[in-house]
Amino acid sequence: MRQTTSSILLIRPAHFGFNEETALSNSFQQKNFNRANFHADAEREFDLLTKALAEKSIELTIIEDTPYPVKPDAVFPNNWISMHADGTVILYPMCSPNRRTERRMDVVEKLKERYRVTQLIDFSDWENKNKFLEGTGSMVFDHIHRTAYACSSLRTDKNLFLNVCSLLSYKPVFFTALDTQQKEIYHANVMMNIGEKFAVVCLEAVPSSLERKTIIDSFAANEMEIIEISFQQMMAFPGNMLSVHNNKNEPFLVISQTAYKTLAANQKEKLSHYASILPVNIPTIESIGGGSARCMMAEIFLPRL
Repeated sequence: MRQTTSSILLIRPAHFGFNEETALSNSFQQKNFNRANFHADAEREFDLLTKALAEKSIELTIIEDTPYPVKPDAVFPNNWISMHADGTVILYPMCSPNRRTERRMDVVEKLKERYRVTQLIDFSDWENKNKFLEGTGSMVFDHIHRTAYACSSLRTDKNLFLNVCSLLSYKPVFFTALDTQQKEIYHANVMMNIGEKFAVVCLEAVPSSLERKTIIDSFAANEMEIIEISFQQMMAFPGNMLSVHNNKNEPFLVISQTAYKTLAANQKEKLSHYASILPVNIPTIESIGGGSARCMMAEIFLPRL
């Protein structure tokens, strides 16, 4: 299986806004009411992202969010669905009740018009037991080496993580990661990104020297270059980028402008060795939603019909 895909699922937001429920565990959200119209700004930013991807010949499946029920975080579909090369689609249990309606079977049915779905696995019943695992927000997959990374948080249950790893036959790497306020980082994908031959990671966020060594050794064993980012950089989302390729097999690294500006020249040089960097300007979605470019894109690895 390849590490990257040329097919991306995106959800155009209908009611983007500050989510009071998710803010309890997401320190990246900023309750900034100086902006007049969050939703209009978010829509423009969404269109900027889709335009940038389409111009690079990356295939997009764009689904409109339904107006009701109101879903302030619908723009982040990677938390509720993952799609795999063997035709498996997995639906995930979400921590915040007002995010659970983001899971839409009509989206799965739409995907079936273009892709082959061999099995649908639904973990959403675990919400009734207060156990959560928020897709490729909670988990960062190294598909080539069949390894998955996740950090402990209210949104990421270890046993569920191990269950998914067993289901997919991936080696699990589970650790604790803390933000600048010494709170658990809500999703692993804000402090770690994995490309085909590299890994961007904030090792400063991992307080245990043993767990840091485990992460480093895992990447080293797979001959992947570690591009380390600092605590300060992490808070601007350079860990929340995504490697993709287009229909000409050209590699790109999708990252926000905010995150790109925090990278040092040597970090940009290293990343450019692996892919063309594609910055997009999404400050409202980042600051109000607490997620960046990677969170907006759900990778479609499903086989085509």
